[in-house]
Amino acid sequence: MSPMSLTRRSFLALSAALPWALKASAASASAPVPVGLELYSVRDQLKKDPEGTVRAVAQMGYQCVEFYAPYFEWSEGRTKQMRKLLDDLGVRCYSTHNDEKYFSAENINRARDLNLILGTKYMVQAYSEPKANLDGWKAVADKLNSAADTLEPSGLKPGYHNHDAEWKPVNGVRPMEVLAKNTKPSVMLQLDVGTCIEGGSDPAAWIRANPARVHSLHLKDWSSDPAKGYKVLFGEGDAKWKDIFDASESVGGVEYYLIEQEGSRYGELETARRCLQAYRSTRA
Repeated sequence: MSPMSLTRRSFLALSAALPWALKASAASASAPVPVGLELYSVRDQLKKDPEGTVRAVAQMGYQCVEFYAPYFEWSEGRTKQMRKLLDDLGVRCYSTHNDEKYFSAENINRARDLNLILGTKYMVQAYSEPKANLDGWKAVADKLNSAADTLEPSGLKPGYHNHDAEWKPVNGVRPMEVLAKNTKPSVMLQLDVGTCIEGGSDPAAWIRANPARVHSLHLKDWSSDPAKGYKVLFGEGDAKWKDIFDASESVGGVEYYLIEQEGSRYGELETARRCLQAYRSTRA
């Protein structure tokens, strides 16, 4: 970017991110970013044996987990049991993945209460149906802002998790641009790396364009080889992980990483183990 091309908006965004970037640089020198597993990666095992699966994931060395939509059906007692297990294992749950309907007026308080028991910081909207126009995406942003107002007194924050549709232009504008521009800074933009790449965008460039908004990432790789797609393990696809990590930790505001797999040539637990091993090798 040349000095002449630095717009006022870009300057203000970079200025706002500078204090965080300085703190992040100091923090990253002493403490690496925790790495966890989005438990959708082991969904079949989780359905059969939730506690045993969480134990197995912890034994692999994962530092945190992200529960997904079925957690909403848990009773308060079962949620407390899961929290105790996490505490006993020394594993954190920084966020959950939620259906869009969990943010509705009739559901958000229950979701909030379960997340408070689990000790989370973020309630992430996992998906929204693709919209025919930009007004549809602005409506999604409005709902996220409303959720932010509801959750703020409890210390929780909403987030939004992208799929590939958010990167495909609608009337010349990427929906992710609409979501970023029209949501409060407290709304986390959780970046799914694989779907970002499949959607034709550059993950590192997106992170740098949205400083201090990308507090967590799904480290899901993707291959342009049609025979492989999302079935590749971490590090086997098209993602430029060094650039992504550099952007995340210098300006993105990353607080934790989450490995995610749609499935691979191995079983679920073996896939999770191999991905963590590959992640560690990449970060070494």
